[in-house]
Amino acid sequence: MTEGLSEHAERNRRQWTEYAPTYAESAPRNWAQEEITWGVWRVPESEVRALPDVSGLDVVELGCGTAYVSAWLARRGARPVGLDLTPAQLETARELQRRFGLEFPLVEASAEAVPLADASFDLAVSVYGASIWADPYLWIPEAARLLRPGGELVFLVNGTLAMLCSPDEEVPPGPVLLRDYFGLHRFEWPEDESVEFHLGYGDWIRLLRGSGFEVLDLIEVRPPEEGPPHRYPALPTREWARRWPSEEIWKARRL
Repeated sequence: MTEGLSEHAERNRRQWTEYAPTYAESAPRNWAQEEITWGVWRVPESEVRALPDVSGLDVVELGCGTAYVSAWLARRGARPVGLDLTPAQLETARELQRRFGLEFPLVEASAEAVPLADASFDLAVSVYGASIWADPYLWIPEAARLLRPGGELVFLVNGTLAMLCSPDEEVPPGPVLLRDYFGLHRFEWPEDESVEFHLGYGDWIRLLRGSGFEVLDLIEVRPPEEGPPHRYPALPTREWARRWPSEEIWKARRL
């Protein structure tokens, strides 16, 4: 049981408890998927090349949700631990572990205060988990603490330009800047009580370096020209995302 959660973590846990049934519906499909893909456009890892060879690595997924990313990594020989603060999401993950015959530890906790030992992992991953739902000034130092020297951090976030062009309404961003770039941090939305966090490029670099990381890459994910639409009404359209990056993957190494 999580204790001492921050105000925004409490809010996000309540909100994700409401979201959980919807994500439980799509979770079996994600668990069954053989190929690792990235983001709402499902761009293959074979194209993105964001991950190291994970075979034999100890991996922690921060904000794992239904833990399908951990499942993908486990099938490739990794030893994952999935961490999430929402019990309903973890229950879906446990059910799918039983269904797919794949076991790995699941921990109920916030990525801002992880109850795991220092230098326990070779890789930390977050795919729209802690990467946007936890305060980066708390979870990035935690990721650094959890990683062994030379360990890598790989996380996916919304594109910075997409956030700058996003209105408060639940509609896709357009081609006009609507928000200030300087001072990006906490985002709240009128349609629910969730809290997100997004930083500018300079702030990300300074935070990562100040937490003991070397920045390896920033991969700006671009969808293919054709394919099915995503299901999120507030995220960019394919046409928008073909012109500007709607999703970004950061890669860093623990010094």
